[in-house]
This record gives sequence, structure tokens and C-alpha cells, in this order.
Amino acid sequence: MPFLRTAVVPAPGRVVVRLTGDVDSSTAPQLTRALQESAVGTCGAVVVDVAGARFRDSSGLQVLALFTDALVPVGRRCPIVGAPAATRRLVRSSGLGGRLELDGPLDADAPPPRPGAPAGHAALPHRQRPARQGEDRPVRRRVRTGPLRRWR
Repeated sequence: MPFLRTAVVPAPGRVVVRLTGDVDSSTAPQLTRALQESAVGTCGAVVVDVAGARFRDSSGLQVLALFTDALVPVGRRCPIVGAPAATRRLVRSSGLGGRLELDGPLDADAPPPRPGAPAGHAALPHRQRPARQGEDRPVRRRVRTGPLRRWR
């Protein structure tokens, strides 16, 4: 059975809700109670720290989205901080990126673009060294890809 620990920590002008453990459909009611408790105690932002949480499915993210939707009309915010790459991927794949306020981009695990590369092209790992001065093509080198050695 998954476990989830929640800690509600008041701070000046906001309250921080720290999540530790597994968040899924069985722990979503516990997350809902913690968020409701945090909203009653203050009139500022409710910051949710998910650095120590593992989202097993999107039910916990749905709870966060509904909570955020309830805070926005009254002028409050619910930023989510510390989301690892796996959580960001789940937010993106569940379509909740527009409803949740993350502390960084959804594609945090994407490699940065190469200098001088057209926009939208990710950096690719290179297995060949650049051509030497006077050479018209890169030098091929041997790469071990298993029991046999092959040229690439």
C-alpha cells in the first residue's frame, strides 16, 4: 500500500505543503485534506513542494489542478516547486500543463539546443569527431556495440 506524508508549514504571506512518498488514487483524499487545511490557515499563496513525492498516476495532479482552479478566482496562487523530470512528463502527458503552475518548464529533461542550431532542434550526441583541417569528411572510428565490433 502506498504511503504519503504531508506537512503544512506556515510562512510569511504563504503556506508550504510538503509532499513525501507516493501520490496516487489511494492517497488523493489525504492530499485533498492537506490542501484544504492549508487554504484555511492563510490568505496568501499555497506553495506545494513535490520534490520528495512520486506521482504514480495523474489522480494527484488532478487534485492539484482542481485546488488551483478553486484558488485562482479569489486571487490566490498555488505554485508547485521541486517537480522532478518524471513528474513534469506526467503533467505534460496528462494535459494539465496549462492548469498547474510549475517552477520551471515542462520539458526540464530535454537537452539544451546546440549553439547555432535552428530553433526546435535538440542537441544530438556525436560519435564522430569533426573533420581535421584539410579533410573533407569526419574520420570514422570503431564503436563497440555488442559482441561484434562495427564501423560507424
